[in-house]
Amino acid sequence: MKVLVVGNGGREHAMAWKLAQSPKVQQVFVAPGNGGTARDAMLQNIPLTDIARLRQWALDNQIGLTVVGPEAPLAAGIVDDFRAHGLRIFGPTQKAAQLESSKAFSKAFMARHHIPTAEFDTFTDAALAHAYVDRMGAPIVVKADGLAAGKGVVVAMTLAEAHEAIDFMLLDNTLGVAHNAGGARVVIEEFLQGEEASFIVICDGQNVAAMATSQDHKRLLDADQGPNTGGMGAYSPAPVVTAEVHARAMREVILPTIRGMEKDGIPYTGFLYAGLMIDEQGRPKTLEFNCRMGDPETQPILMRLKTDFLEVMLAATSLGLDKINMEWDRRVALGVVMAAAGYPMNPRKGDVINGLPKDAEDAMVFHAGTTAQDGKTLTSGGRVLCVTALADSVRLAQQKAYETLETIGFDGMQYRKDIGYRAIKH
Repeated sequence: MKVLVVGNGGREHAMAWKLAQSPKVQQVFVAPGNGGTARDAMLQNIPLTDIARLRQWALDNQIGLTVVGPEAPLAAGIVDDFRAHGLRIFGPTQKAAQLESSKAFSKAFMARHHIPTAEFDTFTDAALAHAYVDRMGAPIVVKADGLAAGKGVVVAMTLAEAHEAIDFMLLDNTLGVAHNAGGARVVIEEFLQGEEASFIVICDGQNVAAMATSQDHKRLLDADQGPNTGGMGAYSPAPVVTAEVHARAMREVILPTIRGMEKDGIPYTGFLYAGLMIDEQGRPKTLEFNCRMGDPETQPILMRLKTDFLEVMLAATSLGLDKINMEWDRRVALGVVMAAAGYPMNPRKGDVINGLPKDAEDAMVFHAGTTAQDGKTLTSGGRVLCVTALADSVRLAQQKAYETLETIGFDGMQYRKDIGYRAIKH
């Protein structure tokens, strides 16, 4: 079978790499792909991003399955378009993807279906938003309503930061948020205490299968300092998600969401990622939903998946997830993100990357912001690589990942030296 993976990040590199391991896969195409997928003989980049052209290409080339990585094509309706032309595609429809593409939709949905989340209110008027913040006090969380590539959330520790975020999102829009209908909106919600975890499941419209647990590091600098990013590293499993927390998350968050979407006439297919805040009593609250696997969580999770990923995807696109039993490597996988100079605000592009190691069974370098040019690999985005390793403990996986990245170099590169420290503390 010929398979197409849509996207150009580290998540898509990991998905394509995993799908290519299936004995049933003849060829994996990645649209548009990156410098890492270009280096892999099992993968082929297709320089297309336009949905209609991509669909026509998939029809012409008899693609048996398409897997969508990032949020933008999902929010733009790629699943609806491919399905309307008889193509098998894994991901949520445009309506279902509103769980991610509209914070306002998702918060109203959670309130309606009694899914635990932070108290909130939604504003289009800056003056009303400022008044609400003054009334509620800080710390408080301000979120842009729209796709913001992981950067539309400000955790304001002071009132001044909250007011600045409101002006940023409602008046200036310097974040480049893709606003939903009706213009700029913000969701302002209470600040939750606890430990954050990524809870990712696969849904086929009715059945749900949980992926391995994971946790990522959002802040740029060691010890969770510095600005928020799309994620500077991740590991799987996440010790904070105990068996009891796992059962509660499924019972109180995931299943009510899938049943709620069904009840609202929007059956949910695809990856569903609940960002959870887990308090000291082990009670999860939903910070946000994403309609895709996380990046960089995908890289460690798929390093641990032992089941044929193609079989999982085929079951998930034919109401067959209840017949699949996913098996996981007992070892810990840990990924360290290497970011470009100037990330997250102004990442520099075009720096040459040297010293990329060969792929190994227990260590992989997944590419995100890279491009292949004249036989060289260059930086082309904020998060450049995710160096991911498998070992018997968090400490050993951490050691292996950092050893692997020692040979890699590019100007201005930045990475955290402490990925996994929370898991070591547990």
